[in-house]
Amino acid sequence: MSYQPSEALLDKYADVLINFALNSGEGVKPGEVVQLRVPEVAKPLLVALRRAVLKAGAHPLVFFTPDGIAREFYELASDDQLSFFAESFHRGTVDQIDHTVAILAETDKQELTGIPTAKIMAVQKALKPYMEWRRAKESAGDYTWTLAMYGTQAMADEVGMSLEDYWAQIIDACYLTEDSPADKWKAVYEQLYAVRDKLDALPIDRLHVEAADTDIWIKLGPDRKWLGGSGRNIPSFELFISPDWRGTTGRIQFTEPLYRYGSLIEGAYLEFEDGVVTKATATKGEALLREMIAVENADKIGEFSLTDRRFSRITKFMGETLYDENVGGQWGNTHLAVGSAYRDSFTGDPATVTEAQWAEMGYNNSVVHTDIVATSNRTVTAHLTDGTTKVIYRDGEFQV
Repeated sequence: MSYQPSEALLDKYADVLINFALNSGEGVKPGEVVQLRVPEVAKPLLVALRRAVLKAGAHPLVFFTPDGIAREFYELASDDQLSFFAESFHRGTVDQIDHTVAILAETDKQELTGIPTAKIMAVQKALKPYMEWRRAKESAGDYTWTLAMYGTQAMADEVGMSLEDYWAQIIDACYLTEDSPADKWKAVYEQLYAVRDKLDALPIDRLHVEAADTDIWIKLGPDRKWLGGSGRNIPSFELFISPDWRGTTGRIQFTEPLYRYGSLIEGAYLEFEDGVVTKATATKGEALLREMIAVENADKIGEFSLTDRRFSRITKFMGETLYDENVGGQWGNTHLAVGSAYRDSFTGDPATVTEAQWAEMGYNNSVVHTDIVATSNRTVTAHLTDGTTKVIYRDGEFQV
């Protein structure tokens, strides 16, 4: 018999997402509108989420996605249908909602294998105004979101685990065995904030990352701050920053497989010169990697991230970026995201910054944001503005 998480456990999970993760750790407030985007296979969690929203006095808007229909859309859709943007619908949605909970759950990890990447990218490009409206509302402090995962047999099978073992990673990573998972998360975030504040106190000009087949420089740029512990992802143990993309130079070998658009990329390797990807290879899925990077501004980085192994409870490859970008294990992890930057990495008020000013500061803007992860042992050295250096990360742990 297939494993099924108990109703009590799912209620705990929903409580963390609704009453902690949203509103940046404060939870939803009565009268707020919460969009719940949940696939069919994750219906048991949807029931718990809606229950939590109602108990909080908020208003649930349910977007329930049927399983197994994505491939047919791409097979049948014309170019006009692929690029169609329901402007009034999406504008109204952004205006209406205060929060979104999005659940990752799949019945076929490679459903879109063989679908031309150009078709998938056309849909992503069409949605750019929606993403920009949502980002503007978030920057103004009027919208929050969180992303979480519901394990399925297909997801477990893909990484060679039993469904019960797969869920064990979710349960452990999200502290769902605690009497009050939300209180535990608050305590973990306090520890993360302490490290984050020490990083912010360092006048870092550039970071030098050294590991196996990796030697890359990341220029942070002025008026930046490190991010983490916002509730945007559950689980999340990383500390990250959106650097000035123009100062990225060198090479990086990624170790973790990446599922993107229903296909698998393995052994990704990138070289940068003056901030732009000049070489992209992979042992599997190289064509997809190249097509992805060919999207406007997806050949530049939007994020640099480090995860300390002491914080993360994730120890296994899960086949989902949400977990794999937060893996702890022996050496923690480093990951880069190619594509869009996080504008809340700006130390000022993002709502007051024009698009031209974002560009001047080196914040990348793209419809793509793809995290690629390396778990190899690495040393990260900060080169400070006064000319001195300080190792900030070694052997999987922050050194600040």
